[in-house]
Amino acid sequence: MTERYAYVPHRLLRRRVRDIASGAEGLLMAVINENVSDSYLRDHWVELAYIRVASGREFTTAAANVEPA
Repeated sequence: MTERYAYVPHRLLRRRVRDIASGAEGLLMAVINENVSDSYLRDHWVELAYIRVASGREFTTAAANVEPA
């Protein structure tokens, strides 16, 4: 296992987006390809979107769940 994460370019970075899973809206701050494996035997990578809501808090969702607001 090498790096645990890598930033991914995304066309909606710093734009207002909606998480289709929760309906929450905010600014897309980053998309990160993150290794969430709990084992050294195999890697498990997922693309996570970090969205900042109006209160300033950020939450994550699958990058596939992000759409323009």
